[in-house]
Amino acid sequence: MKNKEAAFLPIGIGVGLSMGVALGTAMDNLALGLSLGVAIGAGLGVAFMGAAKAKAKKDEADKGGGEG
Repeated sequence: MKNKEAAFLPIGIGVGLSMGVALGTAMDNLALGLSLGVAIGAGLGVAFMGAAKAKAKKDEADKGGGEG
């Protein structure tokens, strides 16, 4: 897989959905929990993708910076 950052979005959505189901069950409003879980999970996935991309750029800069 060339673009490994793309794998974080479904992971984030899965984590968010599990948190949303737990929250929705506790509040007796599963529909609200699911929708909040998807929204929070998508945000987490995008944040993880950005962090992975920044780390890859930093590692690439550190690798190329020593040969000058």
